[in-house]
Order: sequence, then structure tokens, then C-alpha cells
Amino acid sequence: MKKYPIYLFDFDYTLANSEEGILKCFHITFQKLGMPDAEDDTIRHTIGLPMDRAVAKITGLATPEDIEAFIDAYRVEADRYMTDGTCFFPQALPTLRTLKEQGAKIAIVSNKTGSRVRERFLRDGAVDLVDLFIGSEDVKNPKPHPEGIERALSALGGRPRDALYTGDSETDAETAKNAGLDFAGITTGTTSAQALSAYPHVLIADSLEKILPRTNTP
Repeated sequence: MKKYPIYLFDFDYTLANSEEGILKCFHITFQKLGMPDAEDDTIRHTIGLPMDRAVAKITGLATPEDIEAFIDAYRVEADRYMTDGTCFFPQALPTLRTLKEQGAKIAIVSNKTGSRVRERFLRDGAVDLVDLFIGSEDVKNPKPHPEGIERALSALGGRPRDALYTGDSETDAETAKNAGLDFAGITTGTTSAQALSAYPHVLIADSLEKILPRTNTP
């Protein structure tokens, strides 16, 4: 892999596994609202989508008002359980640390609430590894719209050719394509290498540290 001045990352299933928190919050919300529950796999395959699209797919709710009411109820549970139910993949923080030591700028661009992502980094004493957090509350248009990427590049003083976007889903691949960035696909989520390979990419890998620039050895 070549070296980039800027590295942008998705969060869920790319840097961290938030399944426990997400599943718990959905199941509690279904129970709280008296709705039929959903299978775990159904929920897992929506992780990374904009929340309104995920809720519509999981619940079958159709009107914006009903979807928003579900999200409001879910958000109460997420405030309680999400951060505790999220853990970094083993190679995530070491990879970010190596990139920072090499002088790279790093941002998270996620459809998750950015303040919640930041809280997980704070809990692990690793918030210094990230220069910028951009989440759902920071944009009008969620991924795969390029707004989040464009905001990150503007804040970090870079151009599309300066950055690599790393993610685990087709949404992430589409986002990189729409923003004109190189894309690295990581198969730590529910999306296969074959599905990710259908999009422009510079790497498809099974572990995050494989995005690290190669160093010359004697």
C-alpha cells in the first residue's frame, strides 16, 4: 500500500464491533414499543446504513413519522448501552497509532452519531489518535452521499487524491466512489470480499493493519 497524507475511516465493523450494543438497543426498543422483534441477522445486515433506512428495513415501518418515533425510542437505549456494547477490533488502535506516528491525519466519517464514536475513543484513552469525528449529526446527507468526506477533507486541508477511505460495506465503497477517493475494503463486517470487489478499490483485506504503507527494508 502507498502512503497517504490523510486516512478516513468508517467506524462500525471497520474499527469496532458494535453488534452487542446495537442488537440490545433494537431488542429493547421493540419490546418497549410492543412491536414484533427482529432476528439478529436482519439487524446485523443493516449496520452502517443511515438510521432511518436501517429502521425501515428492520421494522417495515413506512412513514417518516413512525420511523422517527422508533429512532427516538431507540436513542434512549443507545445512550445507556451503546458505548459499553462496542469494542475495538484488535488491530484498530495499533493501526491508527502507527499512522499517526508516520505523520498522517486521521478522521472518522460514519453514519453513527459522532459524539458516541468519540466517547468510545475517550473510554479507551485513544481520542488523540483521531483529528476529526464526523457523524450523522454533522451532515445533512448521510453516506453514501460524499458530504461527510468532503467536510473532512476541507477541515484537514486535503484533496480527494490525498486520502484513503477505509470501510466494510457497500455503502462505504459507494461513498468513496462518490467522493473520488481511493477505497480499501475490510471484510470484518457482513459484506463479502466479492461484493466489495465490485467497486473501485486499492485493497480488499481481512484485517485493518493491511492498509499500512509498506516500508522499504534493506
